[in-house]
Amino acid sequence: MNAIDQTRRMLSLVTYLRERPGARVEDVARAFGITEDELVSDLDVLPMCGTSFRGGDLLDIDTDGERIWWHNPAALGADAAEPLRLAADEATALLVAARAVATLPGLRESDRQALLRATAKVETSAGEAAGASSRLSVTFESEGGVFADVDRAISERRRLWIRYYSPARDELTEREIDPIRLVSVGHTYVEAWCRRSEARRTFRLDRVAEIRILDEPSAPPEVELRDLSEGLVQPAAEDPEVVVEVGPGGRWVAEYYPHDSAEELADGGLRIALRTPDPASLRRLALRLGRDGRIVSPPELADSARRAAREALAAYDGIEAAGTPDGPGAERHDRQERAL
Repeated sequence: MNAIDQTRRMLSLVTYLRERPGARVEDVARAFGITEDELVSDLDVLPMCGTSFRGGDLLDIDTDGERIWWHNPAALGADAAEPLRLAADEATALLVAARAVATLPGLRESDRQALLRATAKVETSAGEAAGASSRLSVTFESEGGVFADVDRAISERRRLWIRYYSPARDELTEREIDPIRLVSVGHTYVEAWCRRSEARRTFRLDRVAEIRILDEPSAPPEVELRDLSEGLVQPAAEDPEVVVEVGPGGRWVAEYYPHDSAEELADGGLRIALRTPDPASLRRLALRLGRDGRIVSPPELADSARRAAREALAAYDGIEAAGTPDGPGAERHDRQERAL
């Protein structure tokens, strides 16, 4: 069950319980087609919900394991339908955020004016509570401007030109993309059709070094939007397989990277098989692991990772100028060479 289905169930549960004071746990679980443990888990969340986060407005629902009691059902009744009033801290936060958004570059002028009108109404309603907001300001980092341009391009169905930093290749590339949607999964991304690779790609906004909205219309091909509830990186069955062997100190890889299998090794490490649309991106993982891991296959990727490691060692030793064969730099170099 996904989050949307669970939210629908919990909304229905509120109505159900309000009409059945003292309902039995087993009866409610049966009515909703869930286990009693799942029901109790929902009941643990409901007391954090209400018309506001002030104590009297939160749902006061509990259970003794057999029956469910709702002690303040009037919290959602007709008597609770009075106009909501902003507290001083709420008014300050809302006004500061609204003024900051209104300064974003690339924001459509009609949206900016609508936001300013709404801000003026909130100021009037908040009265003295709005005073503190005038002494505060927020400055967005560069990602804010990129976000506004992408949002505008999506709304106006226009193509974008970007200079994008790829950490896997440590290079800046120029691309024309047809934006499809903005998504937020830890960071903010734009999912788009990349005209350079002729494929769907996802770009992290804070890695966009430069952006321009073009006159050409955006015309991405029809693509099925992915469900990102399980995370942004979701390898496909047709993606190339990469096998990595890690020692005990590299077992964390199996926790952070989606994988097909993780086989225990005699030394306490793991042999991990995973899939990725861009195997070259795992070179950075190999460098990060150092002595705690190595790429086994495909062979060309393993060779590439070894070359990258040797180049990094040579550059580092050059900077350190650890020159003598018996010096500390040579000892470190020998240890790391044995790990490759």
